[in-house]
Amino acid sequence: MSPRPGLAPGASVDLRVEKGVYRGLGLARHEGQVVFVPRALPGDLVRARIESARPGYVEGAIESLLEPGPGRRPSPCPLVPRCGGCAYQELDYPAQLRLKEAILRESLARAGAPWEGGIGVVPSPEQGWRMRAGLHVGAEGGRVRLGLRREGSHEVVDLPRCLQLSEAMNRTARGLHHALERRPDLWRKIRGIDLAESPGGGEMVAAIEADLDARAAPTVAGLAEGAPALTGLGVVSGGRHRHFLSLRGSPHVVHTVLGLPMRAHVRSFFQGNRYLVEPLARAVVDLVPPGGPVLDLFAGVGLFALPLAARGDRVTALELSPFAVEDAAANARRSRLQRVRIVRGDVRDRLASWPREEEERIVLDPPRTGAGPEVVREIATRRPAVVVYVSCDPPTLGRDLAAFAAAGYRPDHVQAFDLFPDTFHLETVVRLVPR
Repeated sequence: MSPRPGLAPGASVDLRVEKGVYRGLGLARHEGQVVFVPRALPGDLVRARIESARPGYVEGAIESLLEPGPGRRPSPCPLVPRCGGCAYQELDYPAQLRLKEAILRESLARAGAPWEGGIGVVPSPEQGWRMRAGLHVGAEGGRVRLGLRREGSHEVVDLPRCLQLSEAMNRTARGLHHALERRPDLWRKIRGIDLAESPGGGEMVAAIEADLDARAAPTVAGLAEGAPALTGLGVVSGGRHRHFLSLRGSPHVVHTVLGLPMRAHVRSFFQGNRYLVEPLARAVVDLVPPGGPVLDLFAGVGLFALPLAARGDRVTALELSPFAVEDAAANARRSRLQRVRIVRGDVRDRLASWPREEEERIVLDPPRTGAGPEVVREIATRRPAVVVYVSCDPPTLGRDLAAFAAAGYRPDHVQAFDLFPDTFHLETVVRLVPR
């Protein structure tokens, strides 16, 4: 379908936003033509400039807000809308939760996996929730910037203060920024900085992503002088095969979840919301019925595997990241958990050859790309008693649930957790049982 007259790039059009769709977009129609507008909220009347035209729809950008929709508010952050870190800061929080639930339901229905039952979205405080952050390094006018990228651009927006971060994390980011300003010979070779913080703020680790060879990598150690709160600093460098080098202190932070201490390397995946990580873990554990062996796929540092083992289940945890595997094994030893086995491997490669057990329970926590049809097929072939799927992406969740349905598994429980307030992201937990 070609764009209708008047909706060519460069045109301006007044639109009433019908609804929100995933990735922070508002959906409107002009004479039947679908128009997607970033940061346009349900009920808004906006004047939009058409940016691009594609078969079946066009994309626009807000030129002016003519009439606000229900729940729209002034953003508490002065960097909105320039910074691309938050899609919903101009929507009050209760309305955010309703919008995210509606988008989740629509994503599942569009994928052919509709859910008519209750969901509910577990809320989070809007500020200071983030324990892990990836900041980009850029430049303007020969000056270094440290922050997040402008929406739809590679331009880095400098962040004097980010509301997602704790005060300690903000101070550390600013300290590293000032240290970079004093090193013009160095910052042009740095791509970004990953920060990890313990829930109480007593530990803070930075990993510097740099285009440096192994001999030059230790030169970034001096950046720690600008951030005294750092308890660990490392650098990720090298060419095609990049590696992490610890330069100062420990590269780990420690979380306590359901009474179990869990260390996590700054390069290991760990849930980022300090307020909801334990409710999420508790929900997953409670949805796994006791009484059979558990296979935890994409297990990370053991967020779900270790509490299940502590409950008395026999657990095999499969994870690819070497950092996370080392963390999970250390965490199991620390809590003296004998009923968990940590295995390094790719789920897609190992699952087909993995011995099947009767009354198996499976926990599935894949990356944003989802499990995919191959993994879903292998799981369904094993005929587990239950699958608990943890997803951070509604569209790929919908795709995988449709594949599970075709293989004879249906959801009997869906719950969402707002692990990423003010953003378009959403964590969802689904339990699947045989039909």
